[in-house]
Amino acid sequence: MSRGNGSAAPKTRRFEPIAIVGMRGRFPGANDLETYWQNLAQGVESIATLTPEEMRAAGVPDNISRLPGYVNASPLLDDVDKFDAEFFGFSARDASLTDLQHRCFLKTV
Repeated sequence: MSRGNGSAAPKTRRFEPIAIVGMRGRFPGANDLETYWQNLAQGVESIATLTPEEMRAAGVPDNISRLPGYVNASPLLDDVDKFDAEFFGFSARDASLTDLQHRCFLKTV
């Protein structure tokens, strides 16, 4: 509806309350939200410092990992190799080609 001067009446926004009925997550050093919040509250450092052997196993050459500014650290998640491909309808090959973040997402939801 317009006013006499040709401008439209301002619309009022209505905000509806929402409820979060469930949350789940996996984080470095915490496989569930409760542990994650405890780690945050206690100041737990969940980033792992990797040894030269672990860096090599991750595919980082020594000449790179020894650079002065290179940080040998990683946010490691537990059990990333335990994806049940058959349960999700993936072949073993497809599962190996699927991005780790996608596999973790599927396991979490």
